Amino acid sequence: MVDKLDFAAVQTDLDVLRADDAGAPLVSAIIPCLNEERTLGICISKALDVFAKRGIKGEVVVGDNGSSDRSVEIAESLGARVVHQRVKGYGAAISAAAEAARGKYLIMADADDSYDWSSLGDFIDALEDGAELVMGDRFAGGIEPGAMPPLHRYLGNPVLSTIARWLHHSPIHDFHCGMRGFTRDAFSRMGARSPGMEFASEMVINAHRAGLVIREVPIKLYPDKRGRPPHLRSFRDGWRHLRLIIAHAPDTMYLIPGVTLLVAGVVGLAILAEGPVRIGGWYFGIHFVALSAMATLIGLSAILFGMLAKVAIAIYHPVHGGRIVPWLMRGRPLEWLVFSGGVLAVAGFVADVLLALHWIFVGGPMEQSVHLTFVITTACVAGMSMVLAGFVLKLLLDNLDGRRAF
Repeated sequence: MVDKLDFAAVQTDLDVLRADDAGAPLVSAIIPCLNEERTLGICISKALDVFAKRGIKGEVVVGDNGSSDRSVEIAESLGARVVHQRVKGYGAAISAAAEAARGKYLIMADADDSYDWSSLGDFIDALEDGAELVMGDRFAGGIEPGAMPPLHRYLGNPVLSTIARWLHHSPIHDFHCGMRGFTRDAFSRMGARSPGMEFASEMVINAHRAGLVIREVPIKLYPDKRGRPPHLRSFRDGWRHLRLIIAHAPDTMYLIPGVTLLVAGVVGLAILAEGPVRIGGWYFGIHFVALSAMATLIGLSAILFGMLAKVAIAIYHPVHGGRIVPWLMRGRPLEWLVFSGGVLAVAGFVADVLLALHWIFVGGPMEQSVHLTFVITTACVAGMSMVLAGFVLKLLLDNLDGRRAF
């Protein structure tokens, strides 16, 4: 499970968090920062210049993550508001700044001048046109030489974006672009809580799940001008993105494969329960019984884990429960799983005992009952899995119900 940001730990200057809506800015430029004194001023100046040229009221909010250089001093000297976030991480800094922002539209980008803050207007136009989340697309806009390492450009970003599109049925081409804009209401509905770089993936996944209007605008990526190694760590942060993308896709990763394997396994066990069979000249014996048993147990486990994952996601993001979670909350899943699983486990255990007694008192070769033994042992294990999963599911549902009550 990905570590989640505890918003109670977000340290901000409460005196500047909220303003009268009548005097609130239209746009808040959100800039995460950790020791960016060489480029932060450039980014702030570009954003303020766009506000001035378009004649709109805007603000710059810097989410500082513990800078030890002159970043804070530079930001404040240029008129930006600085929000101090002691919880480390890209997502933590973004969240703190976004929570403090007063604008109707929030537009975020890095502080290293790799994203051109002068293109802020394209995001504002898309938001004014009805979009709720506007994603930059670096691959459509162009990547300058040296702006992105080859490993990221040709492998990391394309592969992760493809996996995310497939698992979450999202049309976004550049899942991890750091320049994006959204409405203040959309930020609340997305509810991204990851403190690290995976915050970027979680935001898009939750936006798609919440049914937000999402648009993409081509942007150009430039070499950063910070003069030091980036905070991004390729394999560590790539793995964080991947595990979040997978964990937040229970339908595709658990439920659909689980149902497929369970049905195939049960059909195989039913056909082979009494012994080997020939179908179309093909011989199906003990090895296929073992494969059917394996498919049955893996499929059932995937379904049970999928239900648990659905509820776990709904605990962190109550608006993203889908159709299964409300159905589980209305029903009695604990009783159903305990009863049906208990009956299955007891029936399998009794059948196993009867077979053992038959071998003991009647005698005869055991090989004749091997197929049936696989079937009833599988039933016993499956039943116990259902019983145990039922109690865990009940704990999660009670937790979810308690959170919604408050």
